[in-house]
Amino acid sequence: MFGVFIAFKNINYIDGIFGSPWVGTSNFDFLFSSGSLIRITRNTILYSLAFMAVNLVLSVGIAVAINELRRKFLAKSYQTFIIMPNFLSMVVVSYLVYAFLHPDFGFMNMTVLKWFGIDPVYWYTEKAFWPYILILVNAWKGVGIGAVIYIAAIAGIDPEYYEAAIIDGASKWKQMIHITLPSIQPIIIIMTILSMGSIFSADFGLFYQVPQDSGALYPVTDVVDTYVYRSLMKMNDIGMSSAAALVQAVVGFIMVIATNAAVRKINREQALF
Repeated sequence: MFGVFIAFKNINYIDGIFGSPWVGTSNFDFLFSSGSLIRITRNTILYSLAFMAVNLVLSVGIAVAINELRRKFLAKSYQTFIIMPNFLSMVVVSYLVYAFLHPDFGFMNMTVLKWFGIDPVYWYTEKAFWPYILILVNAWKGVGIGAVIYIAAIAGIDPEYYEAAIIDGASKWKQMIHITLPSIQPIIIIMTILSMGSIFSADFGLFYQVPQDSGALYPVTDVVDTYVYRSLMKMNDIGMSSAAALVQAVVGFIMVIATNAAVRKINREQALF
């Protein structure tokens, strides 16, 4: 919390944090007076919501599927494989994506599109594809850790529930709908509430490294974090970057409180606090 002061000062390295002059809220003007504010806000929020929805569905689905495996060795192996991308640097991921999307030697153009007789696509100049590419890359990298969390939650369900359901003739689908999902619902709600805290923040590496910082893709890849980074690389103003980070933190805090309040109204026992 010490760094909050920086957002309200014109920092210089000679006077230090406390000696630098106060500038009030002028650092925030950089973000709110920007002509790109609507675009970067729209992209940041919509991508965050899309990531939350897609990753939630895939994580729960994978967790349920792995839980149904009878061979524990296979279950452990699949858990290891799906969680491995989470530990890769986004720089490494960007090169993997580049290997697929290279205009001349990429797998998509040289193999997939060529096999279907489709002309090569210059992926890094065609913005129409990138919302789907970014959602896919984010899911590939982040679904594994979520699935492991839900697998742990499913493992804590009392087996007697399933035994009683089998005796009553319930199918696997009905067991999932009436036992598995209701049992892990509190974990799903908690994970969703926590995810809302980052709704105004974005994975810088995903939106900067993976699209190769292509200017043609800015309308669909420019988010708050990348916009602030590009601006501050020119201005070198620490106060403005701190102001942007403070805005993201405050918006995230408000969203967590609001989401938790909504959950409390629906079911008080499942609220985070």
